[in-house]
Order: sequence, then structure tokens, then C-alpha cells
Amino acid sequence: MKQTRAIALIGVLFFIFGFVTWLNGILIPYLRIACELDNFQSYLVAFAFYIATIVMALPSSGIIRRTGFRNAMMVGLFIMAGGALLFVPAASMRSYPLFLFGLFVIGGGMTVLQTASNPYISVMGPRESAARRISLMGIFNKTAGILSPLILGAIVLKGNEDLEARLAAMDAVQRAAELDALAARVIVPYCVMAAILFGLGVFVRFSGLPEINPEADNQAVAGSTPKTSVWQFPNLILGLVSLFLYVGVEVMAGDTIISYGLSQGFPLTEAKVFTSYTLAAMVIGYILSIVLMPKWISQEKALTVSAVLGLVFTAGALMLDGFASVLCIALLGFANAVMWPAHWPLALHGLGKFTRIGASLLVMGIAGGALLPLAYGYLVDVFNAQQAYWLLVPCYLFILYYAVAGHKKLSWRATPPEKALQNS
Repeated sequence: MKQTRAIALIGVLFFIFGFVTWLNGILIPYLRIACELDNFQSYLVAFAFYIATIVMALPSSGIIRRTGFRNAMMVGLFIMAGGALLFVPAASMRSYPLFLFGLFVIGGGMTVLQTASNPYISVMGPRESAARRISLMGIFNKTAGILSPLILGAIVLKGNEDLEARLAAMDAVQRAAELDALAARVIVPYCVMAAILFGLGVFVRFSGLPEINPEADNQAVAGSTPKTSVWQFPNLILGLVSLFLYVGVEVMAGDTIISYGLSQGFPLTEAKVFTSYTLAAMVIGYILSIVLMPKWISQEKALTVSAVLGLVFTAGALMLDGFASVLCIALLGFANAVMWPAHWPLALHGLGKFTRIGASLLVMGIAGGALLPLAYGYLVDVFNAQQAYWLLVPCYLFILYYAVAGHKKLSWRATPPEKALQNS
């Protein structure tokens, strides 16, 4: 009963992750108009949000060490509430730097929350079913992600289908007034969000959520050479690189699809729901992974299949046009669904006393969501929105390598194949 209640509460936290994270898909085109940005500048939204993971990942480990996992979750929620409140002065002044700072603070709070909650759910049962439990959390996460752009889009983009054309015909005073009114639309939603985040933080504090000791639940691999540093675990370091690339391609699939739809000629009224298509595909992938793992397919095989599907759908997006191409980007959500839950148990396997710091490093991989979409925005300005998706190909190739061989590497020295297979 206690474990069920704990899983339910962590599920609520994952719902919060998804709701806040996938608002960026709407914020990118919204702030591009409201703050008069080019494509590269607009993708600083994703950069500011996800780069916070590099800054806050290691401090998050220190927070957990001092406060415990439960109180660290509370701290993360409080930080996120503070970041949401920064949207009030940012919107009032129509200040893009202040919007970015608010997103950075929200991303920092979410980093603390992620660092505490992902290892928590990973060790609440057998390692073999860890991806299944995280997939269940993913359903909460992506269901929220489906709802959030629809809700925020209905509020901030309502009646603005031809806004850019109307703005072009206005004089400077009219244009400024119209843009100020547009920017002010986010004030109420983000005030409500701040109140919910703060209230949830208080609830977590007094919820009775049990503490865990991941070091006790994740002992070092039997017979392995004693390690003195977290950097001596290739499965972790390669997993960090793979997770970095995965988060980048996942964010690209969700946050760029609206702008890509616009480039393919779809009106804003249609394109604004495309992020929800990506997330709906992810939810389907999560449901399948819960049914199939680990009884019918291992975490490793699921990650392999996902990487191959990512390459297939990327090829479709590059070769096709119109809705078929957009649909291929949305289907990347299905390909990406199992990647987050599969990476964690593979990368944390055998870390023992280094589990907490290892989890902090993995959370730093979320920075992929900061850098790869920014690179995509640059390539859009240099080439076009479709050809910029070539960036996905090397990312999925490395993820495929990690799924097939990289996660089995438990030492930087050459390991006999039969021993690596035995340890995996």
C-alpha cells in the first residue's frame, strides 16, 4: 500500500514535469511574435530551460544529500513556482531576457525534482522492471504534455491566426500596443501554475513519502573491480552521452513541430496542436512498453528498436512533404517513448555508492534539450526547416550503439564479450 501511494505521488510529479516542459512548444512561436525574434532567437526558449540542468545537476545531488529525496522534491517545486512568477514582470515589460531567466529558474527547479524522483522510482522494485515503472511515469508525463500546449495555446494564441499579417500593416504605436496585449496573456496562466507548484511542494513535504537509500538497493556488480570515481563507469558515461542526444531529439520532435508545420504551409490554428500529436504517439509507446517489458522484450532490445524507428521516421520526414512529413516528426514521439526509461537502469547499473552522483550526471543529459534545438534553429536559418532535421541522424546512430554495445561496457578496458554479456 505504501509503495502504491508513493508511486502515485511520483506520478503526480511526473505530470508536473510534462505540463511545464511541453509548454515550450507553444512558447517558441508565441514569444517569436510577441518579442519580435528570428528562428535562432526563439529557440533560446528551449536553451534557457534545459541548460539549467548543467548548472543545477550537481548542486541537486548536494541538496538531496543534505535534505533527503522527499525534501529535495519540495525544494524543486518551490524553485519552479518562483520561476513561474518571473513571467509576470517579463510579460509586463515584454522582456525576452526576463522570460528566458524565468524559464531558466523553472528548469533549475525541475532539475532538482528530476534528480530526486528518477532514482527514486528506479529503485522501488527489481532492476529488470525499472523501465516499466518509469514508462508508467511517462504516461503521466506525456498526458500532461498533450494537455499543456492545448491549454496554453487556447489562451495565448486565440484569435491570432493572422496576427503577423495584421502587425505588418500597423504603425509603430499600434504594433507595440498589440504586442504588449499579446505578452500579457501569459500572466494569469503562470500565476495559477506558481500557486499549484507551491501547494504541491507543501503537500510533498507532509505526504509521508518514504525515504530511500539507492546505494543499498543498487550494489556494485559482483566480481567487478572496485571503483574510486564515477568516471570509471563506461556504461554511465556513454549513457550520459546517449541520454543527452535522446533528450535533444525528443525536444526537437515536440518543440519544433509547430514551427515546422507552419513552414509546410499549415495555418497556426492547425499547427498549434501538432505538439500534442507527438506526445500522443509517446503515450502509445509508453503503454506498449508497460505491456511488453520485461516479459516480452528487454530494456536493451526496446532501446535498440526505438533507435531504429527513430532513423526510419527521420528518413520519412526528410523525404516526404506536407502532412506526411509532419506526421513522421510526430511519430518520433513513438520512437522516443521508451528511451528515457530504458537509459536509467542501464546507465545506473552497478554504480553502488556512486548512484546518487551518477543520477546527477544523467540529469545533466537533459541539457541536450537546450543545445540540439538551438542547433536546429540555426540550421533552419541557414538551410530550411526540413533539411535541418538531418541533425537527428547521428543522434539516433549513437543511441543505437549504446543500446547494442555501449551499455554492456562496464570497464574502459577491453571486456571479453561473454563476460560483458553475463554482466549486462
